[in-house]
Amino acid sequence: MDRTAQLTARVTERGIAYDPPSTAPRGASLHVRAARVLAANWTGNSTVPSRSLYPHQWSWDSAFIAIGLRRLSPLRAQTELETLLAAQWGDGRVPHIVFSPSVPLDAYFPSPDFWRSSTAGRAAGAPRTVQTSGIVQPPVHALAAWLVHQADPGLSRARGFLARVYPRLAAWHRYLLRRRDLGGGGLVSVVHPWEQGMDNSPCWDGPLARVTPAAARSFRRADLDHGTPEDRPTDLDYGRYVRLAADYRDGEYAHGGGEFAVEDPSFNALLIASEHALARIAAELGAPGTARHARAERLTAALVDRLWDDASGMFLCRDLRGGPLRERSVSGLVPLLLPGLPREVAGALAGTLRGPHFAARTGLVPSYDLRGPAFEPNRYWRGPAWFNTAWLVERGLRAHGEKAAADALRTAFLHAAGNSGFAEYVDPDTGEACGAPGFGWTAALTLDLLHDRGGAVETGEEGGDRG
Repeated sequence: MDRTAQLTARVTERGIAYDPPSTAPRGASLHVRAARVLAANWTGNSTVPSRSLYPHQWSWDSAFIAIGLRRLSPLRAQTELETLLAAQWGDGRVPHIVFSPSVPLDAYFPSPDFWRSSTAGRAAGAPRTVQTSGIVQPPVHALAAWLVHQADPGLSRARGFLARVYPRLAAWHRYLLRRRDLGGGGLVSVVHPWEQGMDNSPCWDGPLARVTPAAARSFRRADLDHGTPEDRPTDLDYGRYVRLAADYRDGEYAHGGGEFAVEDPSFNALLIASEHALARIAAELGAPGTARHARAERLTAALVDRLWDDASGMFLCRDLRGGPLRERSVSGLVPLLLPGLPREVAGALAGTLRGPHFAARTGLVPSYDLRGPAFEPNRYWRGPAWFNTAWLVERGLRAHGEKAAADALRTAFLHAAGNSGFAEYVDPDTGEACGAPGFGWTAALTLDLLHDRGGAVETGEEGGDRG
């Protein structure tokens, strides 16, 4: 048996079906390697981002993983999302971590005994049968569910997939729109940097400066057992993260009184994209989606009104206590995903991507301004290029007719993902692998771009149709 056949057999033994080498998409060896990563990270009902550094189920990771996993096994992609949503709280929130009881407590911090979801989260309806964190992550889930459905509509309908996840997704959006409009302007606020997903972004330095860090002796950083300190947040920043999370927990996960409350463009853009997708899910189930499309349009207008900055040519975060945060990050480019943006805004974003602040030598998109004072090419979200944000920007470029730029970003993505061993993130100028190897969403989104040979936009908003 040759090497390609051996790889095929091993992946198939895991139960993941994919095109054999003779019919696989162009770049089959990359396809097989990416499939092996997802097979290795599969736990039986969900996919861990990394066996070593992130040994549980993460919320937005699972959404991105499902988007790629649909190219291998739509059934497993459905299961990925169903497993996550089964841990939803009674108030509608989808927690950012669902903990595996088989993983030792000291394998990851903060661990279940820190979050105390079943006790501190009781008033908010935390589940009793599974331990979770108490914060959230970006709402990519309805978008992922719609794309997973489209991968095999027959299977989806036969299993009642959309009918089962729709009420949970609707409750998730309702929670965000009703409980998290802390600024009163229609946008959702995050109450911890971990909620936004770009945990260590320089955008948070100003708001975090108000936070007294937890004492270093009060916690042990398990992440440093698996990653170099130069790639990870500093002890000072980590102490502030722990303090914010502990205060939120001790307040029984209620909102509005903490030290950190920020309106973030990426988080809100993903909510808008998912609101459009939720409208299409409703239509598939025979219910009208007009109200949801209208809500997405109102959210888009609020996003432009509150967070767009003409001088920067991009969206900026807003600290509810201190006003706009002037740091440029990839978060301010992700709204390009929305076809409902004003044409001049979309054009300016495309221009900013080509400009000196984000035009990296690899062709990828750095997580932070290349010329910014806090830029570090290897440190977590303070400069490295990430693959999930590249996928979002690539989709956005296609949505706005920037085919050449989208094709170039797709090529850079696939090159860097393969050469880095599907790294968590890479140096934006050299492509050097950083963080965890064999990272779940890197492999998954590689598969999605490999299969998307026609360059079709699949956000659920093709051609700007808002139904």
